[in-house]
Amino acid sequence: MQRKSLTHLGETEMEVLHHVWDLGEATVADVRERILEDREVAYTTVMTVLKTLAEKGYLEYYKEGRSYVYEPAQAPDAVQHSLLQRLMEKVFQGSPSALVQTLVRREDLSDDEREEIKVLIDALEEEEHDSDDVDRDA
Repeated sequence: MQRKSLTHLGETEMEVLHHVWDLGEATVADVRERILEDREVAYTTVMTVLKTLAEKGYLEYYKEGRSYVYEPAQAPDAVQHSLLQRLMEKVFQGSPSALVQTLVRREDLSDDEREEIKVLIDALEEEEHDSDDVDRDA
């Protein structure tokens, strides 16, 4: 029986995708140069990963001279949301609250991070409240 990954992106694919997001657009050489700051990687490996990400719809590319230039086809927040949604469905049976509870209870959150989460939740509740008021007025 073949086991499916929790996400459809591997660790190296995510690493390469982050580099392209950071750069805005990049060639194989650009991405490889950044990875080489941390570890060895073959040019052909980076080339294959970029091609795979394009095939999966995460990157687009165009030809410039002899090189291919890759750029994001999806915004980082859209990809992160999709990956988190998949993780939530597979691990937390689709429950956002179970995911958040696990993060908040198990992670070593600083007081600042905990406060930031509270502020975010308060802001979301305020937005929802304001939206309800507008709907009633319409």
